[in-house]
Amino acid sequence: MVSASRSGEERGEENVTRGDGDGAAGVDPQQLWLSPVRSGRGRKPAFSRQAITTAAVALADAEGLEAVTMRRVAAQVGAGVMSLYNYAPDKETLLELMVDHVSGELPATDPLTGDWRTDLKAIGHLQRALMLRHPWLPAALSSRRSLGPRTLAFLERALAALRPTGLDGAAKLEVFAQLTGFVAAHVAHEIAQAATAQSPDRAAAEARYLAAVVADGHHPELAEALAAPGRPLTPEATFTRFLDRLIDGLDTDADTG
Repeated sequence: MVSASRSGEERGEENVTRGDGDGAAGVDPQQLWLSPVRSGRGRKPAFSRQAITTAAVALADAEGLEAVTMRRVAAQVGAGVMSLYNYAPDKETLLELMVDHVSGELPATDPLTGDWRTDLKAIGHLQRALMLRHPWLPAALSSRRSLGPRTLAFLERALAALRPTGLDGAAKLEVFAQLTGFVAAHVAHEIAQAATAQSPDRAAAEARYLAAVVADGHHPELAEALAAPGRPLTPEATFTRFLDRLIDGLDTDADTG
């Protein structure tokens, strides 16, 4: 009996680690977000879905998504591995819970200015800050399939910010998806760049190489671009420039569906 139980746990753990099986494709959002959590029979457990999700987020923050397995999370909350499946049957479901959990850090009730571009830029900066605090989030968003209550609260605020545009509902959802996708991609690149930051010597070598390339006269556009005055290269300044271009370039009058 012990051997059979251990074998079941190991098979379940293997599926969670690999993300095999139906995963999030089989998740019923209504059951996940609106139905009471099944804790199983017997005495009241010493942990909860909230505790499990918090432990998983802490693991991902410290060690990345690969560290988030049912076995590791169970150890954090002091529970048996199999008991966790009552709360999250697979890693995809756990990711849904984790994303919605950290989305609660986004302010959903702060007043808006009424200037939709200003408000949308503020939302973009809030998203970037959240993703930098939780570097696993951009990757998790790429496979996400449902919207939990905390995410919905922030989405409601974003849609309210877009009300002055006069866009229809579908277009407003597209704009928010475009903004979120941009922020996630930018932050993922920002994190990767920080992890592989060039040494001063390597940066100088790259500069010498480009100078040699443009000196041959075959790359006039690149030569002109490199000769232009430099701009602040801090991560915050770079993100702000890119975000401004994205938001300022949105032409709501031209959106005809």
